[in-house]
Parts: sequence; C-alpha cells; structure tokens
Amino acid sequence: MKHPKPSYRNPWTWVPSLYLAEGIPYAVVMTVSVVLYKRLGISNTDIALYTSWLYLPWVIKPFWSPLVDMFRTKRFWILAMQVLLGASLAAVALAIPVPDFFRWTLAVFWLMAFSSATHDIAADGFYMLGLGQHHQAAFIGVRNMFYRIALISAQGLLVILAGLLERRSPSVAVAWSATFFVLAGFVLAFFLYHLFVLPCPVSDRPAPRDRSKNFFADFLKSFVLFFGKRDIAAVIAFLLFYRFAEAQLMKMVVPFLLDPRAAGGLGLSTAEVGIVYGTVGVVTLMLGGLIGGYVVSRQGLKSWLWTMVVVMHLPDLVFVYLSWTQPENFFAVAVAVAVEQFGYGFGFTAYALFMILASEGEYKTVHYALCTGFMALGMMIPGMFSGWVQEMLGYRNFFLWIMVSTIPGFVVPALVDIEPGFGKRGD
Repeated sequence: MKHPKPSYRNPWTWVPSLYLAEGIPYAVVMTVSVVLYKRLGISNTDIALYTSWLYLPWVIKPFWSPLVDMFRTKRFWILAMQVLLGASLAAVALAIPVPDFFRWTLAVFWLMAFSSATHDIAADGFYMLGLGQHHQAAFIGVRNMFYRIALISAQGLLVILAGLLERRSPSVAVAWSATFFVLAGFVLAFFLYHLFVLPCPVSDRPAPRDRSKNFFADFLKSFVLFFGKRDIAAVIAFLLFYRFAEAQLMKMVVPFLLDPRAAGGLGLSTAEVGIVYGTVGVVTLMLGGLIGGYVVSRQGLKSWLWTMVVVMHLPDLVFVYLSWTQPENFFAVAVAVAVEQFGYGFGFTAYALFMILASEGEYKTVHYALCTGFMALGMMIPGMFSGWVQEMLGYRNFFLWIMVSTIPGFVVPALVDIEPGFGKRGD
C-alpha cells in the first residue's frame, strides 16, 4: 500500500470504480441478504427485523469516524476495507450450506456491514478532499450513477446469476454459495485496481490534532461542532424523515415480488426479481439520479427541492396498483417498478446534496459520517417493523400505509434552509 502515486488523477479514473466498490457490499447487506433469506425460507417478519439491524453500523459509524479522520490516510482505509470485504463475502459463501446458516451468515453480514460502513467513511471523505465544490456537485450524478450500477451488479445481475444457478444446482443453498464466491473475487479485484489507480491528494492526510489535548478532546470537538450548527434540529429531522416511507417500502418490495399470488404477492422467480427490481429498477433509479444531478447543477438545489419531493413520493402509488391488481404481465410489473425507482433516484439527489451542505466546515469527514449515520437510522427503525406491519395488514393495506407514511417526507423539507445557488454549476 506504499506504492508512490500522483497527487492528482482524472476523477473519471477513480470516482466511478470507488463508488462501484462502495455500493456492492451495501447492496449485498441491505438487499441481497433479503432475497437470500426469502429463498431459504425465512419469514418476512424475521427478514425485516434482522436485516434492518444490519443498518446499525451505518448509524453508529460517526463514533469511529474520527479514527478514520485522524489516523492514516483515507486511501489506506479504503484499500484495507476492500480486502476485508472480499474475505467477508467468501465467509458468507462458506456459511450458507451449514445447518445453522441463519445465525452464521448474519454474524458475517455484521462484520461486512461494519467494514462497509468504514469504507463509506473513507470513500466519502476521499471524494470531498480530492474534489473542489464545483467538481463535487458536477460529479454527484456520476457518483450516484456508478453507485447504482453497483446495485445493478449486486441486486440485479448477482440475483439473476443466483436464479440461474438455482435451476442447475442440487439446492438453493449451493447456488447462493457459488454466487457469493464469485462476488468475493470481484471485490478483491477492485482492491488490486485501486492499489495502483487511486491518487494521493495532498489534502489526504490525518486531520490535525492539538497535541496538548488528548484524543477524546478532539473526538468530542468534532461532535460539538456538528451539533452546534445552525438549525441542527431541522437538519436532523430532514435526515430522519425524508425517506420514512421508502425505508419501509424497500424491505418489502422483494418479498412482495417473490411471494405467491395466493399470499398477495406477484409470484416472480428469483431471476425475474433480479431483472425487474435489481436491473430495470436500478437503471431507472440511476437515470433519475443523473437527471436530478443535472438539473441541480443548472439551477441549484433550492430551485428543484419541492419538485424532487413530489417526484420521489407520489410514484409509491404504483405498489398500491400492483398489490390490488396483481398483473400477470411481466412488462407491466417492470414498468411500474421502473416508475417508482426513477422517482426515488430523482428525489434522492436532494438528499445526497443536502448531506454535503450539512457537512460543510471543519471535520468534513466526521460530519458527513454523522449525516449518513442519521440517514441509516432513518432507514433502520422504520424497516425493522415493516415486516410485522405487512404481515398484520397484508400487502394491499401495507402499500396504502406506505402512502400515509409519505406525509413526513413532505413536511421536513419545509423546515430546512437551502442556500440559494448551492450545487449550481460555477458556485
């Protein structure tokens, strides 16, 4: 990891690959694990509860983010975590066929979640240190696009591969074990690429510390500065509740698509879910993010905030339609999912840029980690009870509840103050 590297490289050589490497383990922990456990016979309540707990590392990562900020470089942490993530994926592959697979795979997913959260801290800090504000805004769409491509690779192509292997393997467990071994190889390939390609920006160095104070004084200072920001209560409310409906919806989409029609689902196969939700859905989500980034770069976030709020939340109605009509036409299902995912991608642009705005100032890496921690908490808690709510209400009434749950997403944007022109090209 001590190979000499130039202080600058064209962002196109490392931003796309960095966010591919960041997105894949997150998608595996948050979404692919849901498909895996559903195919292995785990109930919706247990799937939602235990996989939502996997958000916890992203919630509490601010507590160890100062370590990433103060010790070694962000580049070092990125490379170290990619090695650990590759090893974790191989460990999941080994644990799937064992009798007590649920306990052992969850344990490894926990390790993977902590490693992925640490990688996120370093990668997001590296992004902000290596690019100026204009490039940060200009590349937000590119960054989101390749993050979404990572989701396609993990929850789309990977799930399709698992579905194809299910037909050829002696058991579902064997098919999924082979799939995770393949993915482990890809993640380790990212490590080798980044070992030689990531630049070494002059600004990528441990945060300065007052040697007359101990580590905990600096640690506390980074938190005090964040919670002392103007209108911090409104900032936190936005981070927690902007995606309140989506947090519940995301956990139940895959079970809804996989469950038989008699149980209120659509009865799709594993490969079909990989196509509809993991590929078509993520492509349109990515397209929404790209268009969102483009329009913000032209006119600024403030000009587009409310459009993004509306476009993000109203398309959730497509799942009301799907659950009540249960269409057998595969194309109709794909279009409906694509509409909802496009809206989510477009609306999430506002969220991503708002986190950058909220993390401005000293200790950017720590403050951005705090923002993403609140983001994860806002996904974790609603997701935990979503499976129980679905099993109590059934899919039809659950998706009506999702529409009620969009109300907080319309309230919190009114509480925050967006600087005019923030994110606009040239600012």
